[in-house]
Parts: sequence; C-alpha cells; structure tokens
Amino acid sequence: MIPGTPHKRTPLSPSLQFAILILLTISILIAGNFISMAVIAGLYGTDTFNNVISFNPNAPHIAQGLWILQIISTTIPLFITPIIFSMWIVREPQTYLKSNFKFNPFLMVIVLAIMYVSLPVMEEMIRLNQQMQLPDSLKNIENWMRNMENAAQKATAVMLRMNTIGDLITALLVIGLFTAIAEEFLFRGCMQTIFVRWTNNQHVAIWITATLFSAFHMEFFGFVPRLMLGVLFGYFAAWSGSIWPAVWAHFLNNGSAVLITYLYQHKQVNINPDADYTFSYSTYALSVIITVLLMLNYRNVALNKPYFKKY
Repeated sequence: MIPGTPHKRTPLSPSLQFAILILLTISILIAGNFISMAVIAGLYGTDTFNNVISFNPNAPHIAQGLWILQIISTTIPLFITPIIFSMWIVREPQTYLKSNFKFNPFLMVIVLAIMYVSLPVMEEMIRLNQQMQLPDSLKNIENWMRNMENAAQKATAVMLRMNTIGDLITALLVIGLFTAIAEEFLFRGCMQTIFVRWTNNQHVAIWITATLFSAFHMEFFGFVPRLMLGVLFGYFAAWSGSIWPAVWAHFLNNGSAVLITYLYQHKQVNINPDADYTFSYSTYALSVIITVLLMLNYRNVALNKPYFKKY
C-alpha cells in the first residue's frame, strides 16, 4: 500500500456474509428473548412469566405477555438485524435493504390483484400440506411437529382476541405492518441479495430464500404455502428493485387474516378464518392462470417492457 492512501475494505464473500447474518440473527433473537422475559416478569410478576413459558392460555395477563414476547423477542430483533448487517457489516444499506421508492406505483395495484387472485390455490396448498403424514418410523417427529404447530396456533388465537378497534389496529400494525417490514428487510433484502451474489442466478436465489423463510417459521404443516408466498415476495422485490412491493404483499397476507378474524369474532362476516375451504377445479385453474399472467404483467411494468413486442 502506498503511504498516505486510505485502506480499501475487502468485500466479504457471500458465504461469509450468510454465516455472519445467521449468527447475528440468532444472537439478537436470543438477546431479545431474555429481554422480553425480564420485561414480562417486571411488569406482571413471575407467575405471568411462568404462564407464558408454559403457555397457560387462561392465565391473567397471558395475552399481554405473549404480545411483549412477540414484539421484543421476534419483531424488533428481525428489524434490527438487517439494519446492523447492511449498514455496519457490508456497508451497502441501499443494495441490501432495497428501501428506495423508485418503482412504478401501479405495481402496488398489481400486487393487490395477485394476492387476491392467488387465494384459491393458496388455500388448497394449505389444505394439502396440513394432511401431510410422515412414515411410521418418523411418527415421533410428526407428533412433535404437530404439537409445535398447535401451540403456535393457540398462542396466535390468544393474541388475536380483539375486543376493540384499538386491539384490531394494534394487531394490524404489529402482525401486519411491522412484521412485514422486518421479515422482508431480512429475507428479501439481505438474504436474497447474498444468494444472488453467491449463485449468480436470481431465480435460484429467490427459491433458496423462500425455502429458508418458510423454514424459519417452524410451522411444518404450512411450509409449502409459505414457501410459495416467499417466492412471490422474492420476485416482487427482485423485479422492482425495491422492498416495498414485497412488504405490501406481506402486509396484505398477514393483515387480511387479522381483519377477517376481527370481523368474524364480532359476527360481521361468516367467513371462519380457521375453516378449510375447497373450490372447483376450474377455479383452481383460473387462479393459477390469472396469477401467472398478473406476474408477467408485474414483470413487464417493473422492467418497463412493452406488453407485446413490435415487429
């Protein structure tokens, strides 16, 4: 090095970036978990702390405890991690977070249409995935997975006991908006960018990231539909060059579930969010065909391509 010249920082390899991102995520999640437990014990006492740990759904303050656990041990860490990683480790926040608004606003309308039109096929994926059965030799693993899923569903049900409009707004903000931003920054922002650089293939990167995104939730009987959602979110971010269409899609998915739950609890709709819905084969076919056409439309608009080539 020539004396007096500034030291040029050597870029980290994608594999090392991935390893650092995973270790950073785990570390901050663990720290968030300890902090949330301390807050719960400090606010509501050790009894509530023990009830949250053992998950006693009828205990006093259990809903408040679960909300604290969700926000401090999961939502905030998942938001902080990609910020730290992009700003202070790789030092490319715009590249890794994709937080720019330089995209055609019409993309948000197309995303809304895609999320609505894809509902029938997503519902069928959920139904089929929930019927998954492992071989007899793996029954213990299957029982463990079902017990984990049932516990998660019970916790969600407690958190989504919404008595007032204020409860609805809180759930929409935390489960809908804040979770969407945090998870998209981490997965479609940082992680997908790492895999694009690692594999030099945008499609491979999107599918790997979507697989890890679904696995992260540890809900094995919803793995396939969440994987496909991750793929949609991945293409929304990749083609637009911005994270916000993916955040919007993620919010629509989570927020609509919260809103329907609230309306059903207050007997304003007859749609049971926990029921299984089946459709005709023609409906599934139309859902797939129109979703694909809308995705192609999204790509054309995002990349400023004409709908038809001129010869």
